[in-house]
Amino acid sequence: MAQYDVIFKDGTVVNQDGIHVTDIGVKGERIVALGSLDAASAEKVVDCRGLHILPGVIDTQVHFREPGLEHKEDLESGSLSAVMGGVTGVFEMPNTNPLTITAETFRDKIARATNRMHCDFAFYIGGTHDNVAELPELERLPGCVGVKVFMGSSTGSLLVSDDAGVKSILSVIRRRAAFHSEDEYRLEERKPLRVPNDPSSHPVWRDPEAALMSTKRLVRLARETGKRIHVLHISTAEEMLFLADHKDVASVEVTPHHLTLDETAYTRLGTYAQMNPPVRDAAHRKGIWAGVDNGVADILGSDHAPHTREEKDKPYPNSPSGMTGVQTLVPVMLDHVNAGRMSLERFVDMTSAGPNRLFGIANKGRIAVGYDADLTIVDLKREETIRDEWVASRAGWTPYNGVKVKGWPVGTILRGRTVMWENELLAASTGQPMRFLETLQPMA
Repeated sequence: MAQYDVIFKDGTVVNQDGIHVTDIGVKGERIVALGSLDAASAEKVVDCRGLHILPGVIDTQVHFREPGLEHKEDLESGSLSAVMGGVTGVFEMPNTNPLTITAETFRDKIARATNRMHCDFAFYIGGTHDNVAELPELERLPGCVGVKVFMGSSTGSLLVSDDAGVKSILSVIRRRAAFHSEDEYRLEERKPLRVPNDPSSHPVWRDPEAALMSTKRLVRLARETGKRIHVLHISTAEEMLFLADHKDVASVEVTPHHLTLDETAYTRLGTYAQMNPPVRDAAHRKGIWAGVDNGVADILGSDHAPHTREEKDKPYPNSPSGMTGVQTLVPVMLDHVNAGRMSLERFVDMTSAGPNRLFGIANKGRIAVGYDADLTIVDLKREETIRDEWVASRAGWTPYNGVKVKGWPVGTILRGRTVMWENELLAASTGQPMRFLETLQPMA
């Protein structure tokens, strides 16, 4: 009997101990050996010479729209888009229909996703005014990454815009909670600033002050309650400067689109560049990059939020906010690596080690013996042009259509199985809920 099921041979491994050529031995779903391994000891050998092997990329913010909005995306199509782009795991959001705010709706999503999603997954539970009392139990459900709160940019019961509501949620939970941080009161006041048929007025309406005001309120409430917060999709230079002084309570997510696009996107893409919080001008983009460079930014999330072309083609402001992103996260950011804007080690820190560190994912986030054999294999030298036709999302479009990038995902390995290789899906879906150190379940 072979010692290993598969050896990934002679790849350049990027990990917590640096960058070096080594072999990875896999047995079952786990990494069991690192080093110079005898090819004859494996049932299968994958030649990775000239390729870089990264810990499986985890996209910590996606909206896969199921249940209720499957015409835009569903758990199967969204996760297919993920693995085709080299992503092995996702954290998915609760703004579905019905909302993911009860044990029943949460378990329904777990059941829908298990062995149907192509990647592994965790779901956020939505925090509302109405489910505060249940949150201490809900945040401990198997497969739950934590509580997500919308302080702005939401509707109905998922919107918690007031300090008292946010404080009541923070007071009862124990895990790190994630926040969409825009001040709803300011957004309501500034709605008249929206200009019909002019999506470039979107960042005028949702101005930097709306984000900064909300984030300052949020940090104050975190300190008053002694709880950990995770501020999603930072879009302003001022927030980065402010959050640098509050890293004890606040972790920070940035997105590829806020690092890549600027105000010229509205001229080129129109409503297809419309996001919440908005894509802003180049000065804010520079400020966000400064937060990446100095370590204030912890992790990368795509905020994959697909809408159909028909929906996005509606005239502003009737057009919905959101764009696809899970499949383009790896190539867009590898292009930044090749351009010298960030190191490959920093990319790994923000897409695998970082999620592990902030959220305590069990057995994921490193290439190490005993960890799941989740690997993102990339060709740093490969040049490709991103095309709408490549995108597996049901939405079928990307804001990066026609953009040439250097650096490309070659293989997606999930728990030892090659799911994608050279743009081809090779394995049936076997997605499982992620496990978290703060909520480990007793053995059955």
